Amino acid sequence: MTTRILPAVGDADAARSVTTLLSQLPDAEPAAPVNDSTQLIDMLARLAGESIEELPEVVLVHERIGPVPALELIREVSLRFPAVGVVLITADASPGLFAAAMDAGARGLATLPLGYEELANRVQAAALWSTGVRRHLGAGGDVFTGPGGTVVTVTGAKGGVGATVAAVQLALAAQASGHTAALVDLDLQTGDIASYLDVQFRRSIVDLAAISDISPRVLSDAVFSHGTGLALLLAPGEGERGEEVSDRSARQIVSALRSRYEVVVIDCGSQMNGANAAAIEMADIALLVTTPDVVAVRGAKRIVRMWDRLQIRKAEETVTLVNRFNRNTEIQPPLIQRITGTRMAGTAIPANFKELQGAVDSGRMHELDPRSTVKQALWALAGELGLVKPSPGTESRGGALRGDRGSIGGRRRRGGMTSGEG
Repeated sequence: MTTRILPAVGDADAARSVTTLLSQLPDAEPAAPVNDSTQLIDMLARLAGESIEELPEVVLVHERIGPVPALELIREVSLRFPAVGVVLITADASPGLFAAAMDAGARGLATLPLGYEELANRVQAAALWSTGVRRHLGAGGDVFTGPGGTVVTVTGAKGGVGATVAAVQLALAAQASGHTAALVDLDLQTGDIASYLDVQFRRSIVDLAAISDISPRVLSDAVFSHGTGLALLLAPGEGERGEEVSDRSARQIVSALRSRYEVVVIDCGSQMNGANAAAIEMADIALLVTTPDVVAVRGAKRIVRMWDRLQIRKAEETVTLVNRFNRNTEIQPPLIQRITGTRMAGTAIPANFKELQGAVDSGRMHELDPRSTVKQALWALAGELGLVKPSPGTESRGGALRGDRGSIGGRRRRGGMTSGEG
């Protein structure tokens, strides 16, 4: 049996060494190395979208792969592509790292400098395991293997620009169109999604923070099933507990949600921390909400520059949504685009808080009047972003704005203007 092997090696010299050894393995079909975590996930997602049989049996992950650390990358691959056997290549052969690699989902560990016998044994063991999993899947096993759902983060340029309303309505639009959708409150200290949707629930995202292996059962215990059909993962009632959600746990939580829902909308608030930075980095679409005033636009520019400095996201990979849009204001979308360097959403959300006030005050945002111009514009935005299923006989307009971000900290796909409060 031919074993297909995909090396993920960032260092050019190490890549040549690994490729040379792999070419000597019997019945091996090594692919050209990918040089970062984003390329690896994107390639596996593309292959899985075609068929599980298109996936390589073995993926080799070098310890110096980036930008995502090797163990987090292994965890992501194992969660999203369980039919792939992952082997970690590392100079550290300590029992502690071995245990951590196994906990992350690796099927073996090959030590540097690489030797032929050890590499052959690890690849063979991982390939046998992969073959067994695929046989199980072929028999009808219910294991997720696809490229995963679309993750959208919604961030405010500053507080009060309407990020939460936008997040809620985007999720509702996705759910109403027939997608399975989750709405996550990652505004960890001041999240208001529970208030906007009239929810009282004792569990929150913090309950998942310390769990290293988030199974579907564990995830469902932490998620609240709203009457609209939305799955809600809420911010903690005690804001100080938000510190328990690290960037690592946020990555695991987003990965678990992506594997279970077709659309995942995450409200990141307006304050950056490790958790929401990780979510923004992982997102397919990063939406930045601003209003057409000097203070908010300066805030948007500040956030975009910070994301770029911290290598969270590039400006051109961010979609800016202008909220409370009015054609008579001095600051118009083309100017905001020049200032921020981002792409602009093509949908304008009108400034009309009176339509929202009753729904906001009563905590019934999901019952906002369908005739509301704000709701209509936000649902049109959901269509523009590709978050809703197209009606029969029509095509989705979402392709134009799909970003070029990878799922775990690389680059993927999407392209705005907005209004509502939140």
